[in-house]
Amino acid sequence: MSFREHLTSEARHRQALAVGLVVPDNSRCVQCGICSFNCPIGIDVRQHAWLGKPVEDSHCLTCGTCIQKCPRGVLRFERGSLHLGATEVGR
Repeated sequence: MSFREHLTSEARHRQALAVGLVVPDNSRCVQCGICSFNCPIGIDVRQHAWLGKPVEDSHCLTCGTCIQKCPRGVLRFERGSLHLGATEVGR
């Protein structure tokens, strides 16, 4: 992979994270709290999962740590915007 290709790939990755939301599947969540414990900025991701609502906190880094640490695969990234309501996520 050339340096230019790497930069293009990295730019696409960053853009995807910038417009992504962490979205839970609350039917799978057992409220273990591992997601919230591992959030580097202290967002209560567990509460979002319990309510079945996307993490629409403007402080969310979209680092993916909560997604990686969830032992049940409850969380995923989904395209969205912090300015959209939960009903518009994924459009």
